[in-house]
Amino acid sequence: MTRTAGTGSGSPGRMSEDEFRSLYRRLRESVPWGPDDRRGALNYLTEAETLAAAGEVRWGRAVSLASPVAGRRTPDNPEPARHVMLGPPAVSGTGLAFGVDRIEMNIHGDADSHLDALCHVIFDGELYNGVPTTTLTEDGATELSVRTAADGLVGRGVLLDVSRSRGRPWLEPGDHVTVADLLAAERSQGVEVGSGDILLVRVGHRQRRNEQGPWDVAKARTGLHPEVVPFFSERQVAVLGNDGNGDTAPALTDGVDFPVHVLAIHALGLMLMDYLQLEDLLALCQQAGRWSFLCVIAPLRLSGATGSPVNPIAVL
Repeated sequence: MTRTAGTGSGSPGRMSEDEFRSLYRRLRESVPWGPDDRRGALNYLTEAETLAAAGEVRWGRAVSLASPVAGRRTPDNPEPARHVMLGPPAVSGTGLAFGVDRIEMNIHGDADSHLDALCHVIFDGELYNGVPTTTLTEDGATELSVRTAADGLVGRGVLLDVSRSRGRPWLEPGDHVTVADLLAAERSQGVEVGSGDILLVRVGHRQRRNEQGPWDVAKARTGLHPEVVPFFSERQVAVLGNDGNGDTAPALTDGVDFPVHVLAIHALGLMLMDYLQLEDLLALCQQAGRWSFLCVIAPLRLSGATGSPVNPIAVL
């Protein structure tokens, strides 16, 4: 593997397609649930894990992890959400009237917070666990859709602030997170990621956007190096969230543009949350002096969708 500078001496650099496919096969073979599984890493989030997570609530303070829904066209949001008022209500001096509206959005855009279902990624002509792509129909996905999480995902959340552990407000676009970064964040924060956790990785994407303005993230963004993905498997992470996309741009892997999405969703069955807003949670964690909390993820009950807009809530 080619080594490059950027995150320090010895940092992993570009990965060849052969190296990527070798890692992909190793991760796919590590999945323990058999050919009929349709839940993937959600199997780690058991009732016992959810019950234990309730003990993380000590203050009763709740914060949203979602970015505000973006309705303005920007370099990172060429197809913004549309909020439409369906005509002004005919209001007279007496009687009843209603204000009504609707919203339209691209679920998998680069600005709004969303959850990727296991049917989102097609690789080598199939979905997670060998599910055929014929299950993606005009009426929606008949398997692996976001309805797998229809009852909500409730567990222990852990925030690893890589920007903080690097001593920076954010990581610059094109930089990438390594396993060493995650371990350093654990040590500096005094927290350890464990089985069934909802892991949130902060690189400062939203803070940079807020302070310097939006940019074309399809061409340049901070993400995770593909070599990080085995960490999520070994720690038995149930859901992974990022304040960016999770994948670095330009891509770090030859022949595959979104290697982390392929390795996490397609090989491991690990649902991803992209473009979260973690600044409010960061402030609360710093105030509390702890980095774990109750996390509640409630996707919309969409039939057959490849993902959902999402407004996760952390409770400390």
